[in-house]
Amino acid sequence: MRDTRESRLLLVLLIAIAFALITVDIRGGEESPVDGARQAAATVFGPVENGVSAAVNPLGNAISAVRDSDERHGRIGQLERENAALKAKLGSDDRNRSRVRQLDQLLKKAGAGQYGIKGAEVIAIGAAQGFSWTVTIDAGANDGLKRDMTVLNSEGLVGRVTTVGPNTATVLLANDPDFTVGTRMEKSDELGFATGQGDQDLAVQMLNGKAKVKKGDRMVTFGSQADKPFVPGVPIGEVVKVDPSGGDLTRTVYLKPYVGFSKLDIVGVVVEAPRTDPRDKVLPEPAKPKPTPTVTVTVTPPAPGQEGEGQDGQAPPAGGDGQQPQDDQE
Repeated sequence: MRDTRESRLLLVLLIAIAFALITVDIRGGEESPVDGARQAAATVFGPVENGVSAAVNPLGNAISAVRDSDERHGRIGQLERENAALKAKLGSDDRNRSRVRQLDQLLKKAGAGQYGIKGAEVIAIGAAQGFSWTVTIDAGANDGLKRDMTVLNSEGLVGRVTTVGPNTATVLLANDPDFTVGTRMEKSDELGFATGQGDQDLAVQMLNGKAKVKKGDRMVTFGSQADKPFVPGVPIGEVVKVDPSGGDLTRTVYLKPYVGFSKLDIVGVVVEAPRTDPRDKVLPEPAKPKPTPTVTVTVTPPAPGQEGEGQDGQAPPAGGDGQQPQDDQE
């Protein structure tokens, strides 16, 4: 149709009629005069609309599914990130709880020995000095640390400070082959010198070759002059093997250290020695032996009148030897 004046008038007229029918239909409600026409149109065009809807719905559903899938994946990803963060937080909390426990036990041990300590954390293992057994801690000269100070943890003797920087220090561990410390045995006060053997037990040369030593005996540090490099009374370990003396002037025993040198974390550097030797006060309480169960056996006496009866309740035959009596020979 060409765009003419008549066509424009016709379009305006049709629009006006459409608005009039819409107004009449809305005001008439269910009694609308165009209700029959609307139902007829629905009858004619309904199947076409359903067919178009059936053809279009899969595409619409697919689009919705993709949108929902993206939202679902996004939500899952968010939950996974939240779970990962929660696990990391829980792991961090577990580690913090472990450190708090170590620090608490370290402070108790320092209190028992009256040691003034500076707490530190192990930040590196095996410094660049070579193949020696060493660790680096995050405390140094700015924290009051000096060379030849005793280092311990919540279990016992860790080592001694060898080099000190402004904010870090190197500790030579007690299991290093170049490490030697004077020892004193609990109760008996027998003296010796413990030397590190790497990942093996410490070897202790007892000064008294006839000293009575047995498995389970415990040793502490004897102490050094002016308390450097070792303060007295720090637990070292327990005897696990004793070599026979063989008449030698000295005797070798092997000590299992209390400290696990491969899992060090929180340590304390003794910056103030005790006024008096704590002796054996810092040693852990010995484990109490488990009680041995006692079995009581009760014997029930026989009832009156049953003494001398056999197992079957019958009296034994005459003769006393369990045999039948024989007739006298004529």
